[in-house]
Amino acid sequence: MYDKLRNYIDTQLSDTVSDEEFELIKRAFVAKKIRRKQYLLQEGDVCKYIAFIVKGAMRQYSVDAKEIEHIVRFGIENWWMSDRESFIMLTPSRYNIDALEDTDLLMITNASLQELRAHSPSFIKLGQLLDERSYIAAQKRIHASISLTAEERYIDLLKSNPEFLQRFPQNMIASYLGISPETLSRIRKHSITR
Repeated sequence: MYDKLRNYIDTQLSDTVSDEEFELIKRAFVAKKIRRKQYLLQEGDVCKYIAFIVKGAMRQYSVDAKEIEHIVRFGIENWWMSDRESFIMLTPSRYNIDALEDTDLLMITNASLQELRAHSPSFIKLGQLLDERSYIAAQKRIHASISLTAEERYIDLLKSNPEFLQRFPQNMIASYLGISPETLSRIRKHSITR
């Protein structure tokens, strides 16, 4: 499992982490397997881990007063899952994170993350890169939700993350896009006939 994390770090940094430094990184993470439909985090709990997905698929979502799920994130291999606000602020999470497939994770606590930041230049660089990408992704998601039509959001998802459409059920894709399953079905039929 750890070789996947090492390959990911090397690829993201376009550099090779030394064996000594990777041993520090490796010791900071704990391997965990979770089954399909099992929770990594439940609403109301404090998020204790950031998880790197080695294998599998996950979703992060909230449930409103009408029991409707609102998916804010999907995660697949080489993605990270966590509620960063809860993780950093130690506040109860408003989200659930669960596995949509049997999933292999490498997890790190906040204390281990701080230790790595103090001793691993590669992990510091990786953290900065991930923060930048996360900020850009959040901005794009906000822009899409307030400025794009449902069809434009679907086309954007199709271009940016086509694997989502193969890995996740249509009702979850619709929730992620902020539209009804019926609207998604109409959009898909319309885009196929064009």
